[in-house]
Amino acid sequence: MPENRIFSKKLIEAKKNGRTLIQPRAGVPVVERHIELLQHLEKYGEADLLPTTIDSYTRQNRYKEAENGINESLRLDRAMLNGFPAVNHGVAKCRQVIESVNVPVQVRHGTPDARLLTEIAYAGGFTSYEGGGISYNLPYCKNIPMERTIKDWQYVDRLTGLYEEMGVSINREPYGPLTGTLVPPCISHAAAIIEALLAAEQGVKNITVGYGQCGNLVQDVAAIRSLEKLTEEYLTKYGYSDVVVTTVLHQWMGGFPADEAKAFGVISMGSAIAGLAKATKVIVKTPHEAVGIPTMEANAAGLRCTKQVVNMLADQDFRGDAITAEEEIIAEETRAIVDKCFELGMGDIAVGVCRGVESGALDVPFAPCRANAGLMLPARDNNGAVRILNFGNLPFSKELKDFHTAKIEERAKAENRKASFQMVIDDVYAIGKGRLVGRPR
Repeated sequence: MPENRIFSKKLIEAKKNGRTLIQPRAGVPVVERHIELLQHLEKYGEADLLPTTIDSYTRQNRYKEAENGINESLRLDRAMLNGFPAVNHGVAKCRQVIESVNVPVQVRHGTPDARLLTEIAYAGGFTSYEGGGISYNLPYCKNIPMERTIKDWQYVDRLTGLYEEMGVSINREPYGPLTGTLVPPCISHAAAIIEALLAAEQGVKNITVGYGQCGNLVQDVAAIRSLEKLTEEYLTKYGYSDVVVTTVLHQWMGGFPADEAKAFGVISMGSAIAGLAKATKVIVKTPHEAVGIPTMEANAAGLRCTKQVVNMLADQDFRGDAITAEEEIIAEETRAIVDKCFELGMGDIAVGVCRGVESGALDVPFAPCRANAGLMLPARDNNGAVRILNFGNLPFSKELKDFHTAKIEERAKAENRKASFQMVIDDVYAIGKGRLVGRPR
């Protein structure tokens, strides 16, 4: 494999140089059309990294339906699946995709049991692989036990570790945004750090931890910076100091405005956060986000917009007391959750995270999974930062709880209403309506 197609090498170089790489989401069912799409995004979108997004049938291990989707796509000459069915296409066609472009390609999916997909993807030449036993269960599934997905993803990570031992370094990336809706940084940080520890335990040496943009500039920049520091802190603490940690910012995962000009505004905001935070890469949205699957031209336009912004910010340093204070809060909250999971597992983080999810010590907002406690509720404060309205069973100190309560009450007073679930509802819909905080009108 030539070095220009190896994901881990490109990430290490970008981290060393303080450069933010850009990567889209993209995937269609027919090999030739998928190659055409990736080549367009490389040439006209100026993508530094490329994806292969996997279809929903493959994510659920429903390969017969995926095969039907391929056949229907060929018959009708249009995409009848929402991604690339890599298992059905097999090793040779995956290799054909990899060799059709000059930049590294990652598998992005959402698969609870990704063992077969991993084997085929790695043999086919993909050098980066997204997902994990927490982040591809709680936000995606309803009835799958945490114990099962943790075990299945230990298999994925051990396979990655075996490749590493044979001289093939494959990047692993926990899925940072989780449900993508008002997720407090400490929740996604805790999940990412635990998945990084589980991966390192199986021999993975190159890990990218991610965070989904929440919208408040100070909080988002602080989140990316604290995520890298905390992940390295925990990996070193538990004996994995030889793991390279990089970061990814996911541009806004919530509702988008349908107007393309306004959508570019949302994309630009996410690009600025990635550039100012010095994220190693940014996952780019498109101006068609509100209306469906984008054209490849729209996808490329989102990439060029993002590249322009991150390039303009490449030499700017964004620091201040507010960012430092936010980093400290995020770090204290995250440590409380991760340390509680270790405590519940009596030192075994694989056991501990299962017990942590069951108890609500790690609680993902709006997750469909029945294993998730679903007791914690987030809402924005008066400046648009995501805070916690109801704590559920989060293992926070009184000081941390008082901090969040004060922030929410400050907003309630400014808006002349009680702090309530209505705030949560208003905030979920706000950006699609051109605002950040869902204030009553």
